[in-house]
Amino acid sequence: MKKYIIIALGIFFFSCNSKKAVIAEGNASEVVASAKVIENHYKLKRNFSTVYIKSSAKYKDDKMSQSVSAEIRIKKDEQILVSIRFLGITMAKALITPKEVKYYEKIGNKFFEGDYSTLSKWLGTELDFQKVQNMLIGEAMDDLTKGKYTTTIDENLYKLEDNSNKNTAKSFYFEAANYLIKKQEVVQSKEDRRLQISYPSHKEYPETVLPAQLIIDAMQGGKKTNINIDYNSVSFNENLTFPYSVPDGYERIYID
Repeated sequence: MKKYIIIALGIFFFSCNSKKAVIAEGNASEVVASAKVIENHYKLKRNFSTVYIKSSAKYKDDKMSQSVSAEIRIKKDEQILVSIRFLGITMAKALITPKEVKYYEKIGNKFFEGDYSTLSKWLGTELDFQKVQNMLIGEAMDDLTKGKYTTTIDENLYKLEDNSNKNTAKSFYFEAANYLIKKQEVVQSKEDRRLQISYPSHKEYPETVLPAQLIIDAMQGGKKTNINIDYNSVSFNENLTFPYSVPDGYERIYID
């Protein structure tokens, strides 16, 4: 079951199909104040109420690899529904709200309901609804206006680094033309944990700019997991429904 939860959370982890164009990016050439990078990143327009994404995902760990399709529905700041399908059959669903995470999968007939503290402890990194939503729409997972950062240039990107927490190092990387996020990392060296989310390219829509692809690399205790997600079809501002119900006879699991 853990495999499908990781896929779902990784994919967590838009009116009609809008016209889209791959957006040009720029190289950082000189260091600027972190406040400028943060201000410009948040200037990106987010003019939508709902987002509907059809995507494909490839999952790989040390033992296996698998390709699935995923349907992602987002009602901005309220709820996210992810449906994972294999060969057209729904294998798992996850419903995320600001208060809780609900999840079930058909293999094993199990389901989970709990808050973010339980899930964060299990996955080894702090999560909440806003961080999951931000990850999906290509925004910095943390609220950068509330932190203190040092700025350097790394591989032609602005790198904002937060080392205020001795146990957790966070880094955010931005290109220089539109201040789109290209990569974000969370490292907990003591626990041998590392999470990196990369955004190789972005597409521009009338409503906003979104990632065209997400690459999630996670490492814990020497074990590696990779999830590669492609956004194949995107539409905005539809009247979406969020159907979720656990089938009869499923067993609830609890995470210590």
